Amino acid sequence: MIVDGHCHAGRGDGLTSPWDTHAPLGPYLRRARAAGIDRTVVVAGGNSDYHRANRQLAGIVARRPDRLIGFACVHASRDAGRIRRMVGEAVTRWGFRGIKVHRYDAPATREVCEVARAFRVPVLYDVVGAVHLLDLLVPQYPEVDFIVPHLGSFLDDWRAHERLLDQLARYPNLHADTSGVRRFDYLVRAVRRAGPGKLVFGSDGPWLHPALELAKVRLLGLAPADEAMILGGNLLRLLSRAGPGRTGSRAAAPRVWLSGAASGR
Repeated sequence: MIVDGHCHAGRGDGLTSPWDTHAPLGPYLRRARAAGIDRTVVVAGGNSDYHRANRQLAGIVARRPDRLIGFACVHASRDAGRIRRMVGEAVTRWGFRGIKVHRYDAPATREVCEVARAFRVPVLYDVVGAVHLLDLLVPQYPEVDFIVPHLGSFLDDWRAHERLLDQLARYPNLHADTSGVRRFDYLVRAVRRAGPGKLVFGSDGPWLHPALELAKVRLLGLAPADEAMILGGNLLRLLSRAGPGRTGSRAAAPRVWLSGAASGR
């Protein structure tokens, strides 16, 4: 099973850039289907109200539950004090399977991490090149799985890539996604340094073409089992850990989408 771990969907309200204006999912889904991608993690784009954006995303996921997996976006500063309530609704009512935090909004906080630990869901944390923050955050929460998009930097910051390679090797609960990495040899080095178990395939759709991002993983020339880990196995493993934790609740959505991994699809 091929799972895209990073795609955006829905309408934003910023109107300052594509990522806070509109993420049309139709073209992405056609491209993903043609590329052989089975499932996709979707997150909202930039928004002034992530509770509203997550609710809109829940409607999108509900229309394609066979293909889409929702992650709840939170603004670590603006949503302080209500993050548990927001994530709890997303997980227990809408069946979301993770949390998305973007440093352009605000750096991840203890509140975010403690909520992730309570619900046993991974955190997709775009640090926007500030990978040094991971040295403070990740070891504090060894029970929480963190996934860093773009190997640390969508802006082609080689310094961030370099440091993240070492962090991936040092922290068992730290992973990175492959989306938008233009310097291909950093993907090669990430596999060599940290192993195929630490990378997650992502496209950063709908703006990046999923087939192009998928081709980069396949061009690594890995053994079939190692490639399968990156293309879906690693993410499905992280998502399978989700559970009630200290929340006393289990996600309402059925976990049928995990069955394909067990059956070897």
